[in-house]
Order: sequence, then C-alpha cells, then structure tokens
Amino acid sequence: MVSDGRAQTSRSDARHGPRSRAPVFAALDLGTNNCRLLMATQNADGSLRVVDGFSRIVRLGEGLAHTGRLSEGAMARAYQALAACAQRIEARSPVAVGCVATQACRGASNGQVFLSRVEKDLGLKFDVISPEEEARLSVLGCASLLEPRAEHAMIVDIGGGSTEMSWVAPADVLGGKLDPPIVSWGTCPLGVVTLAEDEPEPEGGDKRAWYQALVGRLADMIAPVGAAQHLRRAFAEGRADIIGTSGTVTSLAGVFLDLPRYNRARVDGMWFDVDDCRRTIATLLSQSREERADNPCIGKDRADLVVMGGAILDAVLRVWPAQRVRVADRGLREGVLMRLMAAHAKGAA
Repeated sequence: MVSDGRAQTSRSDARHGPRSRAPVFAALDLGTNNCRLLMATQNADGSLRVVDGFSRIVRLGEGLAHTGRLSEGAMARAYQALAACAQRIEARSPVAVGCVATQACRGASNGQVFLSRVEKDLGLKFDVISPEEEARLSVLGCASLLEPRAEHAMIVDIGGGSTEMSWVAPADVLGGKLDPPIVSWGTCPLGVVTLAEDEPEPEGGDKRAWYQALVGRLADMIAPVGAAQHLRRAFAEGRADIIGTSGTVTSLAGVFLDLPRYNRARVDGMWFDVDDCRRTIATLLSQSREERADNPCIGKDRADLVVMGGAILDAVLRVWPAQRVRVADRGLREGVLMRLMAAHAKGAA
C-alpha cells in the first residue's frame, strides 16, 4: 500500500468519473522527536490543499545516543502514533502514500527491525532516507517560500537527532524541478532530543551564562558544516535569506505572536526578526518548564526541548548572521507529497 518519497502506488479501487473528487496523497515522516502525517490534494496551480494532518511527539530517539538502540518505551510511543496514522490513511484512501524515516531509524541498530514490525502490523512501508535526501526534500517542500530576489538562501531543519542545512540559489530552485539544485548541504549531530539528554538545562544557577556557553559550543560545531563558507558575506550583507523549518522555529514564532493556540496560517511564511527571536528565547529561558508547558504553542511535550532548539537556532545565526528568518511550517512532508503527485501524474499521462 505504501511507497517511498519517489515512487507511487495506485489503488485499483479508487473511483474515477466526471464527479470524482481530486485524488488524495499522504506523506508520513517518522523523525527522532515527531511522527507527522500530512494528506493533501493538488490545486490547479500546483499548490497543495491539506485535507488532513496529524502530529505527535514520540521521542523515538530517546536514549539512542547512549545505547545505540531504540528503547521499548520509545518504540511503543511511536507505534501508537503510527497506528493512529494508519487509521487516518485508511479512512482517506489516498492514491499514493510516502513514508520516510530519518535520524533515529538511520542510527539505531534495531531501527529496521522496528520498521519491519510496523510494515507487517500496520501496512506502512518506510524508506529510511539519507541526510542528503532529507535535506533535498526539505528544500523542495520550502521552495515556495524562497524569494527570487535573494542571491542565496539557507534552509535549516532542526530535528530531534540532527540539524540539516542546505544552501541554494533561489532562482535555480524556483524552476519547479523535483530534484532542486543545491549549492551545498551538511548535517550536524545536534538535535533537540539528544541535546536535552547530553546538555540538560540546569534547574537553578545562572541560566543565562549556561545558555551562552552552550550556544558558543554549538556554534563551533556548526561552523565547519557544509562547503558554503564563501557565501557567509552574502548573508551578513542581507543578500541572502534563512528559512527555518522545524517545530522549534514554528513554536518560537507562535510564542512571539502570543497566539491563544497555534495557528499555522499566522506562522507559516512569516518573517521573524532575529532580535525578536532571541528575546523570545530569553523569555522562555527565564520561565519554568511548567510555565512553558502552559503556553499553547509549546505544550508539555516541548517544554524541555524548546530552549534546546532555540540554542541550536541561535548558534546557526551566530555562524550565519542575518536580520530575519522566514518561518516554514512545511518541509520534508510537502517535498514527499510533491514527488508523489508528479509520479502519479506521469503514470496517468
């Protein structure tokens, strides 16, 4: 029933005719921290119309850095979320489904065993994609947020177990290709889950000093990533943009906007001033985890992760200075959907 991000599977029982509805496509992303499902149809202009979505924090990579294995508790949480996704997929009967797994399943010695069980029980067949493919799909999914006027852009994806950075020339990406040209890309083993385990936030003491020291160490790790250091001047001079695609960036944006509940329409595509972003992180750093958990744009599952994600973003901005960041509540899943739709259209031609 399920294919990877490049292939497509057609259902023989799909109904067609003069009054048939637009075909639905589904993309499922199993990451180190989140399990995310997105189902959509394609509009006439090629854009996506979302018909259903699901997101749950499962912390699949919890403890992975120390044991090399997915824990029983983490797999149980992920399995429960995937079962809910399978039910939603069955209800919508999409013509094609793409399931991708990233860092946690890439790095765990028992990652494939877990995914084989998921396929056997739930019918969800996952493709464990490489960091480069993950970065390329994120670029594809965020392409519509690129500004043609910019000389270059960097898409940064802060995940649970790693952070991917991709540098592109917007004019080249906006040509509509399914394999967008990338100037350079790189991955760094920094993620909100692993960082929370390795560098836990202190309960007391001088938290500002702890945070600044942490950001400094992270910046040292991020600085050599990729082969795009020659572009740094363009970013510093405002000739290049940064797009942030992750729960960290969208959560920070929602907190800054003081939303009564998270609203994708308000957040996706907004320009987030870097000074405002850093002030938002500082405010969260001064709060207790309980206070963060009460914020509707964070919740209890992100309360101990949002500052970690903020530190990674802050470190990226130290290395790649910019005045503002464009917030993307889109990325890998949208990239998978775009490829599924193109493959389906080609098969129907």
